[in-house]
Amino acid sequence: MKKFLALLFAALMLVGCLTACGANDGDTSSDASAPEVKSDLAYVQEKGTLIVGITDFAPMDYKDDNGDWVGFDADMAKAFAAKLGVQVQFQVIEWNNKAFELEGKTIDVVWNGMTLTDEVKAAMDCSNAYCNNQQIVIVKKDKAAQYQTKESVKNLKFAVEDGSAGEKQVDALGAQKIEVEDQATALTEVKAGTADAAVIDSLMAAAMVGEGTGYADLTYTVGLNDEEYGVGFRKGSDLVAELNKFFKDSYADGSMLTTAKKYGVQASLIEQK
Repeated sequence: MKKFLALLFAALMLVGCLTACGANDGDTSSDASAPEVKSDLAYVQEKGTLIVGITDFAPMDYKDDNGDWVGFDADMAKAFAAKLGVQVQFQVIEWNNKAFELEGKTIDVVWNGMTLTDEVKAAMDCSNAYCNNQQIVIVKKDKAAQYQTKESVKNLKFAVEDGSAGEKQVDALGAQKIEVEDQATALTEVKAGTADAAVIDSLMAAAMVGEGTGYADLTYTVGLNDEEYGVGFRKGSDLVAELNKFFKDSYADGSMLTTAKKYGVQASLIEQK
């Protein structure tokens, strides 16, 4: 009997040891196989490119006669990429899908005169504001006198960029709208007479509408709001802090102002502290 109990006890000890050892081995394996989480900065530097999501939006991002992307935002993005030690790559996106493009890592940043709305700030992490702006109404010059107040434009049919701050202002007016892919197309719709008006950014209007432009027969009338521009990154991205520091340094050394003067947006710059 004693011999039987001794053998039983030994067997139980062996089972306990195997169970404990197996559990420990499993835990160690689990820890070892846990994926390493890289920062956005490390991710961008490792692949060697900063992919910038944009639309055709002068004077912030547009192509010059050589087909190269230029503009205030484009030039600042190039300088920021150089500061990070990587190449810049511009990727045209559907503006309404910008947050999905970020999360899917088809782009690394949204840098295109992006208005800092509550919706934008909820969907992505954003830089400090760097430019002031307004959404303004564009109509044909020969009809401008009729449309000088918000009330007077409510019955117009507007062309607006899908998902833009301008579209939100038209929705607030309760007016009819045609959704188009970008603000440049919205101007084309007005020029062609397929829309009565457009709502676009004041900075774009100053560069593209009126005498000496391709839209000399158009003009801007009433401003619908006041807003600020910022740059968007993935949630939790450490590139936000890097860009804010870059903005501060560029403002302090005068390079940000020099770039702004080149594209006629110096009056809209926000001091970077």
